[in-house]
Amino acid sequence: MIAPPHVMAFAICAAFLAGCGAMPASQVATPPPSADIAEPDQPVLRDPSPTSRALMVHYANLQTQMLTQNLLRSDGGGADTPFTDTMLARNFAQIALATEYADSSDFSVRQQGATTLRRWEQPIRMHVVFSDTVPLAQRDQDRSSVAAFAARLSRLTGVPIRQSDDNPNFHILFLDEDDRRNAASQIRDLVPEISSATLRGIVTLSRDQLCLVAAVFAPGQSSYAQAIVLIRAEHPSLIRAACIHEELAQGMGLANDSDAARPSIFNDSEEFALLTRHDELLLRILYDPRLAAGMPPATAAPIAAEIARELTAAGAS
Repeated sequence: MIAPPHVMAFAICAAFLAGCGAMPASQVATPPPSADIAEPDQPVLRDPSPTSRALMVHYANLQTQMLTQNLLRSDGGGADTPFTDTMLARNFAQIALATEYADSSDFSVRQQGATTLRRWEQPIRMHVVFSDTVPLAQRDQDRSSVAAFAARLSRLTGVPIRQSDDNPNFHILFLDEDDRRNAASQIRDLVPEISSATLRGIVTLSRDQLCLVAAVFAPGQSSYAQAIVLIRAEHPSLIRAACIHEELAQGMGLANDSDAARPSIFNDSEEFALLTRHDELLLRILYDPRLAAGMPPATAAPIAAEIARELTAAGAS
């Protein structure tokens, strides 16, 4: 449901809902927290700008329109969306073993290609940052949503995930339009090795790109070292939740989209807003110990197909 760009080299995956996709990547260093955007213990508040208010109206109307079209489903799929082990394995190959953007891209030109398997091989420390236009109650709700979904991802993948301001390696930014346009220095502080092209893609994000994730590898590695998620602060509740689900899940390594994947948030149809049972199985395949970061598609795909058969035979679908 979230459309793709994604970067891997310094692996950056960026995802865009309604233009949510997975972005290209860069290489990483340990970042200090940004001082210019309000932190949870620094609840500074200011009024949104006219530009930001106009975007709030636009995205609220977009959400209403999508719901009218029976999009943004939150039921996870059902009898109308069956899938087989063959379909699951195919979708895994297209979503986890392919890329839509070149490494260090600014996401302006798609460049489809294969990629090695990417995933986290270390504990994740998530850190949430807000523009100071985000009301305190909304911040509390967003932190709770992130923490709950992170716990779900941890259960599915086996990767330890906790919320921490101590040397975080997974940054989630809820930024309004004005802060995002001027966030280059803050993002560079968080991820010093991010490419200039990728950074440019973030600060010049078009209105139809609702959110994104960029994941970064250490030099010469295929496992993630850091990730940054950008979610527009102007979003209404369901689009906001959809961005949390897709970008955090894509930041785990399911970085591409596939039009064939259903029921799934990893396509451009936006039929589903929240992680589905199909998507949970993709994450379980990705983090199965029989697979490893850096595996080429020719090696990983047959193993993934066997895991898909086991999961569906056990009634997981």
